[in-house]
Amino acid sequence: MRIASFNINGIKARLPRLLEWLDETRPDIACLQELKTSDETFPTAEIEAAGYGAIWHGQTGFNGVAILARNTTPTEVRRGLDGETEDDHSRYIEADVNGVRVACLYLPNGNPVPGPKFDYKLRWMKRLRARATEIWAEEVPAVLAGDYNVIPHDRDTFSVSAMAGDALMQPESRAAYRALLGDGWTDALATIHPAGGLWTYWEYQMNAWPRNAGFRIDHLLLSPAAADRLTDAQVDREFRGREKASDHAPVWVELKD
Repeated sequence: MRIASFNINGIKARLPRLLEWLDETRPDIACLQELKTSDETFPTAEIEAAGYGAIWHGQTGFNGVAILARNTTPTEVRRGLDGETEDDHSRYIEADVNGVRVACLYLPNGNPVPGPKFDYKLRWMKRLRARATEIWAEEVPAVLAGDYNVIPHDRDTFSVSAMAGDALMQPESRAAYRALLGDGWTDALATIHPAGGLWTYWEYQMNAWPRNAGFRIDHLLLSPAAADRLTDAQVDREFRGREKASDHAPVWVELKD
């Protein structure tokens, strides 16, 4: 089973690239972030024509997450995280698909630092950890997939100095991410590529893609039952170089049956 995550950076603007990726790679499950579209304008017909059922949690203009499943429809478990009733950002959706619990998340960026956006990021990570603890306790194969907006280690960025002041690499952001790992979740990409140097994001400015000035912020965390089945984890890097591409590349894990 291949489970992928892809920050599509606007599903309507990137729909041809999304359909192209689905057709060429055929993931069993695909988690999408930054839909930037409302629930009503999600491209249901095109996704279904590509062979995928879907659930989504949209928001006009920004945020938005979705879970796609090949030849079936995900069974929704939850949308949104507990803890802040006033939080109306569409950043989390969770489903069961073919015996695997899948959570798709788009974690807040948190810039500028310090400030209310960074405080919100840290509160959101605390709420995510609370939900992850509940999933972990169920002892089911589970994957927490998405854009975490966290660079976990120095080896996960092209330049430590360039990113030193960014919310993605602050000690508090990294500590919150490490707390998830300490709870028993496995970072799939780091497990398969322990030396680092594997990027998932290249911004549009500063000639970042041609210079390979990227970093790793898209992660797939596995519960023990899923980690026991891990056979591979990679980045579909080539898709970042296509015309009108997202600034993220898809990432994926393969779990043996």
